[in-house]
Amino acid sequence: MAALRTPDHRFADLPDYPFAPRWHTLREGLRLHYVDEGPRDAPAVLMLHGEPSWSYLYRKMIPVFAAAGLRALAPDLVGFGRSDKPGAMGDYSYQAHMDWLREWVEALDLGRMTLVCQDWGSLLGLRLAAEHEARFDRIAVANGFLPTGDRGANAAFRIWRAFARYSPWFPIGRIVNSGVVDKLSPAEVAAYDAPFPDSSYKAGARAFPRLVPTTPDDPAAPANRAAWQKLGQWRKPFLCLFGRNDPILGRADRQLIPHVPGAAGQPHDRLRGGHFIQEDQGPELARRIVDWIKATPA
Repeated sequence: MAALRTPDHRFADLPDYPFAPRWHTLREGLRLHYVDEGPRDAPAVLMLHGEPSWSYLYRKMIPVFAAAGLRALAPDLVGFGRSDKPGAMGDYSYQAHMDWLREWVEALDLGRMTLVCQDWGSLLGLRLAAEHEARFDRIAVANGFLPTGDRGANAAFRIWRAFARYSPWFPIGRIVNSGVVDKLSPAEVAAYDAPFPDSSYKAGARAFPRLVPTTPDDPAAPANRAAWQKLGQWRKPFLCLFGRNDPILGRADRQLIPHVPGAAGQPHDRLRGGHFIQEDQGPELARRIVDWIKATPA
């Protein structure tokens, strides 16, 4: 598998991202980057980003978790951030992303985790937690869901999927900026563009929309259905904190909360924020999760 590696200088002096890079080499030879702040022996908060962002999305939350004495972990999915980027869209599949993420979790032998996930981070994280429940103490979802392929794609998603695959213009930073209420600074937009020096680095970002299961015969549908069923039996704490200004996923909590037993009685909320609520409400989101962790001891 031929992969590209973004030059290190692209990540120099990014605003509010002082974290030391850490690496894990996967069995396929791909290098996965992650942020690891706070005490190594503390309970972990695993933050999973989505499309087309990277661990930079969690820069406002990582220090809050670390200051609370938690281990703050934020990997860059393969194809994103400082992680290696296979150069062909066909190199990416839902299962490949699951395998890469699981291998990293097992290599670090992570446990006692609180999952914080959004967008594709939810598609991967919710399934990971359902399949490896013993490693997770609780789950917090922000503007995410777990599709099973039993519902067709709406018109807006079909347009987005076609745009990601065929448009010659795919401006990562501007795409993220379109999903927030409080607009990013030019330097922050540039930080989201940093992992992608040119279009050849964007295969992973372009591939994600077509990997969402939207038909019952999708290759990922059986495993996702099984994970959805397990979430229907999840009795550990489960929290939804959503950006209410997200026109696509801002109401997905309506399906999650009644489905997951562990969601009963939790302090769910919808905050002023867009799809990338970590940008609009990062410190507040982290503070609420810290308080929730303290109130729901494992």
